[in-house]
Amino acid sequence: MLAVLSWLTLRRKSPGRVAELVRDGVVLQSIELDRVTEAYQFTVDCPDGGYNIVEVRPGGIRVLEADCPDRVCVAQGWLTDQAIPIVCLPHRLVICLAGEGELDALVR
Repeated sequence: MLAVLSWLTLRRKSPGRVAELVRDGVVLQSIELDRVTEAYQFTVDCPDGGYNIVEVRPGGIRVLEADCPDRVCVAQGWLTDQAIPIVCLPHRLVICLAGEGELDALVR
């Protein structure tokens, strides 16, 4: 019985990689990267009047341009896995990946 339940659980279609843009703990936008078919860009306006231009392509996301002083978020490049999120501290913006669709562990 446990084997059947485990198999059914693993067989369910996972949403794939989802990029979440978060500011102050609030999800501003979620993007299913595995459903993106063409690259596109959009601007995230910040409460302080600043901005981040985000670029999305199939399987990846990055901050293309920002008006923050250090531009560390731009230097981080493409986010394609859950290893290290993109962070823009001056604009309090975090871009992270959730739902890779892979199991980290299986517990019985």
